[in-house]
Amino acid sequence: MKFIIDNIWLILIALLSGGALLWPSLNRGKHALSTLQATQLLNQGKTVVLDVRTTEEFAKGHLRAALNIPLQDLDSRIGELDKGRAVLVMCASGARSAKGAAQLRRAGFANVHSLDGGFAAWQTQGLPTTK
Repeated sequence: MKFIIDNIWLILIALLSGGALLWPSLNRGKHALSTLQATQLLNQGKTVVLDVRTTEEFAKGHLRAALNIPLQDLDSRIGELDKGRAVLVMCASGARSAKGAAQLRRAGFANVHSLDGGFAAWQTQGLPTTK
């Protein structure tokens, strides 16, 4: 007990540091996939890649066979997607894709995931892209 009292500040710093290290994985959400998980999902087939970046961003590079529907147009073009297929939503960094994935879930899509880190994370891993 004396050890705990004498070292309370060190214990608190250790707990705060551990929490700070765990925060990104806890904050990511259950529907966000890493690039490895996304690759495994894509390799299973029957997955639609939905890129919600702007048309200009999409033209600079994207995943092969990705469908580009900018986030601001998603409401009006949601009918282009099949509710029976898995959907991997991606953007530049992951923020817009999380919004797009939530929008699809509200529209009744059951199997929707967001790419954590977005296209930037995909490129950083050296995974294939096309223009």
